[in-house]
Amino acid sequence: MTPPAPQPTTVPRLVALDMDGTLTQHKTPLGATNRAALDELRRHFRLVLVGAGSCLRIHNQLGGYPADVVGCYGMERAEWDEEVPQLRVVETSPASPLDVEARAAALAAVARIRDRHGYTSFDGDSVEFHPSGMLTFALLGTAAPIEAKLAFDPDRSRRRVFYDEVCEAFPAYTVFVGGSSSFDIVPRPYDKLHALRRYCAAHGIGAEEVVFIGDDYGPGGNDEQVYRSEIDFLTIDDYRHFPQVAASLVNRAANTIASPPDGPLPSNVKEHASCH
Repeated sequence: MTPPAPQPTTVPRLVALDMDGTLTQHKTPLGATNRAALDELRRHFRLVLVGAGSCLRIHNQLGGYPADVVGCYGMERAEWDEEVPQLRVVETSPASPLDVEARAAALAAVARIRDRHGYTSFDGDSVEFHPSGMLTFALLGTAAPIEAKLAFDPDRSRRRVFYDEVCEAFPAYTVFVGGSSSFDIVPRPYDKLHALRRYCAAHGIGAEEVVFIGDDYGPGGNDEQVYRSEIDFLTIDDYRHFPQVAASLVNRAANTIASPPDGPLPSNVKEHASCH
């Protein structure tokens, strides 16, 4: 269940959003109902998507939605150009793909974890190596059917059993219980909090002027760092509830004197935990 949340006390200029599980089902196009709710938010607030996938993947999954995108946990940043109109990549990480030796070491570490926990059968590749230097440990394999992935571990409990082992195997990385059946293994210091802070710094927006909407705020979740930070966080436990969450922000905006897109805020924000 979503934890109880006090009323925020500041007017945000920016609404930052997770995508999978928040706006859409995992790796599924944005539906008409949630797109309409997103459109209503955009009339009142500046928006940015902050995700695990590349900027282009996020943009395409959302049907080319006209909003800024921070992808790959902050390794990429793209901004929507209203005049063209198109999404322009404005920043990419200096990180590089793993070399042959590092890939072999990663595959060996993953194989040991698979052997210990019985995940020795998979479709496609065991690990996806991204150009950014990120890795995806795909428990069911990179070629597993999307239906199998969605049904595998919706509450993330199966992966949390050995989450600490994956962290120990990759000490130079931050590990997330990513997507619906995998682990995202990301070079430090990249995570969504780091990404959001850098985006805000680039646009002169203070942390107190931001609200983040996300579903993956539990232990090992890729929204956890933001949830535990000083940034106001609206929790959502089912992407089908997004219109209600968006409406809470819009209703607050209607009662606050502010100019779009530097508008106001919601009524379902978590109580701040200590930042780590």
